[in-house]
Amino acid sequence: MKVLVTGGLGFIGSHTVVELQNKGFEVVIIDDLSNSSIDVLEGITAITGKTPIFEKLDLKDKLKVETFFNAHKDIVGVIHFAASKAVGESVEKPLLYYENNLNTLIYMLKSVLGLQASNFIFSSSCTVYGQADAMPILENAPVKPAESPYGNTKQIGEEIIKDTCKVNDNFNAISLRYFNPVGAHESAKIGELPLGVPQNLVPFITQTAAGLREQLSVFGDDYPTPDGTCIRDYIHVVDLAKAHVIALQRLIDKTNASNYEVFNIGTGKGSSVLEVIKSFEKVSGEKLNYKIAPRRAGDITKAYADTSKSNNELGWKAELTLDDAMRSAWNWEKKIRNL
Repeated sequence: MKVLVTGGLGFIGSHTVVELQNKGFEVVIIDDLSNSSIDVLEGITAITGKTPIFEKLDLKDKLKVETFFNAHKDIVGVIHFAASKAVGESVEKPLLYYENNLNTLIYMLKSVLGLQASNFIFSSSCTVYGQADAMPILENAPVKPAESPYGNTKQIGEEIIKDTCKVNDNFNAISLRYFNPVGAHESAKIGELPLGVPQNLVPFITQTAAGLREQLSVFGDDYPTPDGTCIRDYIHVVDLAKAHVIALQRLIDKTNASNYEVFNIGTGKGSSVLEVIKSFEKVSGEKLNYKIAPRRAGDITKAYADTSKSNNELGWKAELTLDDAMRSAWNWEKKIRNL
């Protein structure tokens, strides 16, 4: 069965392609390489023994999207990752984010509706919850006003998909709300490849340990948490990738409860920034150079998932630990830096 993965050479996309190919799916990747590298194809091939079909394509080009789908009418499902995802950049360049994240989604949906099998998995985010009123966060928690244009594109994206499902009985979609993806494939053949200064904690940790960054800043140690630092739900990227395969299979097998569903994808456990640093130091044997810096605007105090719905209804559960994630992230960093 042929599956399209947009943004399939990105961090989460590439790990999902590996899991799909390991399950016997034929994968077609669309990626414009604006935030990824063609070298990732080699890593996917080395792990799975199979090279996915690759098309370099800008999804903002509506005509090219239509042409692509006309050539691939046998696609049974789409997993849509392709999007800009840096919160800070989205604040500075809102129109770029609205164009890139929403126009492309609309063009994709229009084309998917023309397929015989209209199954769609959307890469959403726990940012839709903002600072939730209660922990752990349930799927029916209120969607708060977005903290950034990036977060807003995920909220609007979900609304667009939900509205599309309402009027198209044959269209089936699942939005997966990720918490904080970390780690790398255990082979160290694919992993996170941030361009420029990393926006996320774990690549900044590994780059600091590798000597690329002088010092890691921990933004705030005066939050109302046990050690004063922010708490997040760090999910291993391989566990996250497997959730996409299970969600897609659910739609293909028609075991979904309705034609639009939402699932949290996290571990159900919160870890503070200092706990993540300690985990890294433990598994790597490296002492990390870090300092406490002032709070960062827009950071919420804590966010971790209630995963009972994804565990019970989706039949998925996170299996890898924070230590597993930090060990794999460090092995990947050492490999790309030849350490």
